[in-house]
Amino acid sequence: MTTSLTRTPSDTELDATFGPVYARIAEGAVERERGRVLAHAPIALLKEAGFTALRVPAEFGGSEVSVRQFFRQLINLAAADSNLPQALRVHFLFVEDQLLAKSATGDAWLRAAAGGTVIGNAITEPGAGSVGGYQTTLTPSEGGYRLNGTKFYSTGTLYADHILVAADLDGERVSVLVDADSPGVEKVDDWNGFGQRLTASGTTVFTDVHVPADRYLGAGYGAPGPTYATSYLQLVQLAGLAGIAQRATDDTVAWVQARTRTFSHAAADLQRDDPLVQQVIGRLSSAAFTAKQAVLAVADILDEALAGRTLHEDVLPEAELAAAHAQIAAIDLVLKATTDLFEVGGASIVDAELGLDRHWRNARTLAVHNPAIQKARAIGDLLLNGTELPYAWNAGSRTTRTN
Repeated sequence: MTTSLTRTPSDTELDATFGPVYARIAEGAVERERGRVLAHAPIALLKEAGFTALRVPAEFGGSEVSVRQFFRQLINLAAADSNLPQALRVHFLFVEDQLLAKSATGDAWLRAAAGGTVIGNAITEPGAGSVGGYQTTLTPSEGGYRLNGTKFYSTGTLYADHILVAADLDGERVSVLVDADSPGVEKVDDWNGFGQRLTASGTTVFTDVHVPADRYLGAGYGAPGPTYATSYLQLVQLAGLAGIAQRATDDTVAWVQARTRTFSHAAADLQRDDPLVQQVIGRLSSAAFTAKQAVLAVADILDEALAGRTLHEDVLPEAELAAAHAQIAAIDLVLKATTDLFEVGGASIVDAELGLDRHWRNARTLAVHNPAIQKARAIGDLLLNGTELPYAWNAGSRTTRTN
């Protein structure tokens, strides 16, 4: 989709544009989850509405919204279906990278994003993380390179037009873009998690795939040095948690309002009038509010870090610390809320047709990304010893200040 905006739309205008889209997506969320139906139709709706180009400048056909506005909409999307923000997570990061590039190539990709092009990822692989190199290799070949290797957790790739791939080139971590339908690319829907089942986070195999020279992007994710990418990617997960908390609240409110049956030892004839049930609803709503505000607070800092299509490196430590703080707080709030919601009812609230268990399963799955215990330790090490936050690189590369 392309637009002819002359100014950045307001939150109210964005809500009016995307609210009906979220409603259509939410209508089928439980059925998709129950039947493991990949979200191709919802992704198509989002592309058509211009959601995947929210951060693209107006001159290239996007909406040019702020980081805060973008994450506000991402929370709303997550409330409709929490799989979708995660599935598009690397796409949104790719858009930010092209904004910062301020190059002819970057601008061309921004125009492509405005036209509906979606980027997936194939970064993670067995045995390679902050320690150890990639087994996926990129080797020079006539007219470009050849790519060989196997990736897992290829989130969003089954929905994508192009795949951002991390590989080893002569001992260096690099990134390339591969057409999703290139010969030698095999995409497998084998993600086996009990939550976030429709993020298309499966295996991708590359067998002698030709990569044109102009698809080489340079240093890959995990290269040493401060980056906005870790806080940005983490914030997408936290937006998912905030959206889950909001949907869990809405679903529980609707369930209680419709109930006419209560218990002999209840404090009221209707559950909606029971002060204990009202307390649970109040806590659910508070968790959703607090998680959302935490996400938006970090988004405000990222707005500073990315202002003017320029990376302001002096802001990165603040953004990284804020995202870590928000992660620890939001996870505790949302996991408790998605467990406590079942206190409002008896056995009927666990009816599989309601699908209320998906909220905890999805939240629990999002919460294990970049384990919070490691983030809490890193914050403590920073405050006690002045050790740099890890970002995405090997812990052994960090330094400790001397007093």
